[in-house]
Amino acid sequence: MRPLGAAADALAAGEVTPQELLDESLTRISELDGRVHAFLRVTEREARAAADAAGKRRASGKPLGPLDGVPIGLKDIFCMEGVETTAGSKILQGYVPPYDATVVRRLREAGAVIVGKLNMDEFAMGSSTENSAYGPTMNPWDLSRTPGGSSGGSAAAVAARMVAGALGTDTGGSIRQPASLVGCVGMKPTYGRVSRYGVIAFASSLDQVGPMAIDVRGVALMLAAIAGQDPSDQTSSSRPVPDYAAALDQPVKGLRVGVPREYFGEGLEPGVEREVRAAVGKLREQGCVVSEISLPNSPQAIATYYIVATAEASSNLARYDGVRYGRRAQASQLLEMYEKTRAQGFGAEVKRRIMLGTYALSAGYYDAYYLRAQKVRALIRRDFERAFAEVDAVACPTSPTTAFKLGEKVNDPLAMYLDDVYTVPVNLAGLPAVSVPCGFDSKRLPVGLQLIGKPFDEPTLFRLARAAEPREQPLPPLVARG
Repeated sequence: MRPLGAAADALAAGEVTPQELLDESLTRISELDGRVHAFLRVTEREARAAADAAGKRRASGKPLGPLDGVPIGLKDIFCMEGVETTAGSKILQGYVPPYDATVVRRLREAGAVIVGKLNMDEFAMGSSTENSAYGPTMNPWDLSRTPGGSSGGSAAAVAARMVAGALGTDTGGSIRQPASLVGCVGMKPTYGRVSRYGVIAFASSLDQVGPMAIDVRGVALMLAAIAGQDPSDQTSSSRPVPDYAAALDQPVKGLRVGVPREYFGEGLEPGVEREVRAAVGKLREQGCVVSEISLPNSPQAIATYYIVATAEASSNLARYDGVRYGRRAQASQLLEMYEKTRAQGFGAEVKRRIMLGTYALSAGYYDAYYLRAQKVRALIRRDFERAFAEVDAVACPTSPTTAFKLGEKVNDPLAMYLDDVYTVPVNLAGLPAVSVPCGFDSKRLPVGLQLIGKPFDEPTLFRLARAAEPREQPLPPLVARG
């Protein structure tokens, strides 16, 4: 499967048909997914119907746009009419939504061919996709390692060239961190840029939908298709959607890039720092003005995030009680049914976060934890506002490490949480950010450069990301061998 931008060009030139692209995707899934486990379900019947319709439009010279006929995968957190949607949890096993999420509807309207639903950490809670109730996903660069999370299935499917692009969600880094660990491009847009209607909620003030692809152009094309105001989501912005693709080839000369000193300290692997600094040097060579900045409250971001996010998760997940939809445990009394349903339906990490959030919101602790966390969140946002008075974007590592071994951190939640140390400040501040491949460490594992922008300034991020991305991205060994 060629990169999304190249696939769109090939379709436009008539070099390939949507049906042929879909066959490429399904063949790759058949060959590799038994080892990678990126997909929870493949929607072949629906995909073939969509590809046939796209083929007819292409043949008549009336495509719906650059995505018309392009194979796309969906994280299993997006409602898709008539297709089981589980959010990686047993408690939603068998749930078939009667409607499409707004982003799914917009992809369909753009002609995208939706190939299937992708594995994820349960309710998007995790950084390794090991919290899925349906088993872990493997990293195509090394099957003994994680692809990151929670959008690990989306990242692995893109990296293994099973699909040209995929949608994920990012609550604390769940698009950017797996993109970094598998060597693809992943963007978390500004909060409110993309509708959350029909997305199974984790933490509503932090969740955001975003695209993943091998190439920056592919991410720009996908974001253009899904962005924009939605009457069904009152947090979505009414700001016009720019032409993201037009921004890609604008020069970066003169753009001011800040490098935060707090993001290059303890816990950062030497190989990651080396490649990230080299990528920043590449931007400098193209005319960017690079300077050191400070984001002094960033070290408090992890603690702040795990109070705010767990509190909101506690509230959002209260709806899963076995009464309205999803799994229902057998019991003779109503309260017993509630308890058994939630005990049997939720995994260990989800239970941990519900308990943490419920505690933080409880009488006598609300002011000490949740209220204080919201105050620190405001300080983190203010740090970025001050930085953006001096620079146009911030450059730093996406993750402090490359892909770690499956099982390595599963029994150490704090170590797992620290893998998001550079990504969670962005969610707390509601900013856009993108992870771009920038090299490999000594183990030949991908490293990601994170670029953070001003609110709704995704075009500048796309300019910088295009300037930083490698001109050729090598194939993972699994894909190269076939």
